[in-house]
Amino acid sequence: MSIFDLTVDLGLISVLLLIGVWLRARFQFIQKYFIPASMIAGFMALAFGPNGFGWLPFSGSIADYPTILIAIIFGAIPIGAAQVNWKKIFHRVRNMWFYSMTLTLLMWPSGLIITYLVLGHIWDLPSGFGFALGAGFIGGHGTAAAIGDVFNAHGWEEITALAYTSATIGLLCAIVGGLFIIKRNARKNQTAFLSDFNDLPEDLRTGLVKKDHQASAGKETVSPNTVDPLFFHLAIIGVVVVISYYLQESLEALFPQMSVPLLSLAFIVGLIAQMILSKLKANQYVDKPTVNRISGTATDLTVAFGIASINLAIVADYIVPLVALFIFGIVWAYLIFHFISPRVFHQHWFENGIFGWGWSTGTVAMGVALLKVADPKSEATTLDDYALGYAGMVPFEVIIITFGPLLIISGFGVVFTLALLAFWVILFVIAAKSGWLVSEKRVRERRKAL
Repeated sequence: MSIFDLTVDLGLISVLLLIGVWLRARFQFIQKYFIPASMIAGFMALAFGPNGFGWLPFSGSIADYPTILIAIIFGAIPIGAAQVNWKKIFHRVRNMWFYSMTLTLLMWPSGLIITYLVLGHIWDLPSGFGFALGAGFIGGHGTAAAIGDVFNAHGWEEITALAYTSATIGLLCAIVGGLFIIKRNARKNQTAFLSDFNDLPEDLRTGLVKKDHQASAGKETVSPNTVDPLFFHLAIIGVVVVISYYLQESLEALFPQMSVPLLSLAFIVGLIAQMILSKLKANQYVDKPTVNRISGTATDLTVAFGIASINLAIVADYIVPLVALFIFGIVWAYLIFHFISPRVFHQHWFENGIFGWGWSTGTVAMGVALLKVADPKSEATTLDDYALGYAGMVPFEVIIITFGPLLIISGFGVVFTLALLAFWVILFVIAAKSGWLVSEKRVRERRKAL
């Protein structure tokens, strides 16, 4: 791969992303379903790129980009984390953490459960087939690439295409299913901030923000005379990723049988980097909104390149069990939303729950998009609570992504599945006994309205 290959790949995907932005702003059908430009670009790249008609000269490396991009996303999570007054928000963040853990511990093993109990008895499927559901739905395209790298290292290359497909289907389910849920609950007065779905602001529908509504994307924390503030933040994340890469190379040289995902190491190195920044009192020069913009850019590119990388021939070979797997995943995710979110959140349960639906079927970005529909003025504390609770959940997600594939490959998939479910049961019992959850009377009132 040459620098010109990289330039052409980024140039082509940029063109497709801009076309996606134009299509979103122009056509009501796309606005109706809030389809992001990254997904539109990905489908066009899939159709006209090397896995489709072959009209667009993408390089053979487009499937490798999500691995690096997801490392940028995970490495950026701890960078610039703010100090907070835990006494005021502990109860909210605790419950959001519990719900995030619920989604993580129940969605990741869900595909393995249905595969071991049903699908594996009907079709001759690889042991890791069901893991594609969790990797795609709650993980996304970047995570699909990460677990694909581990399975590829042990001889099963098809999992990457299956996980990418799962992530793409998950995005569609997040959007279509989420909008249906919001419309239905808005009619039943279950939404706290949305009275009529048709009254959503035009900015939200078209994706283009009018001049009088535009806000700053970040602050200048260093003087442009020294270095551009955007590059300053890119440099911090770049250092995290490159250290993670060399750490991964060293670990794999020492332990050839173990493949550690780059995103896992990036998160750990990011935590260390944030501790160093705080210790040196340099954290004041890190602007979290700017870091989020970099992470958001990486997310858009991950989705676009991930969809473009889907091998349709592999998908066709597994199409029937894949459809069954996805149907189960959608039903499973809805049951979590329907039965658990009303029990967990004392305030704004629907807004928190619909964010969780978008995240558990698509990506965090889809959860944010649906939350903006249900809460156009951002009056709920969902994102603040999630950002703080997520820090306590990510280590568990990293452990799942790192060791899950290795356990499945080693024949311990059932043990791995049961361990995740047992851990969630323990957490649920602790939450119930400690008074974290909503009273049954209140839950019955909410479900009656549903």
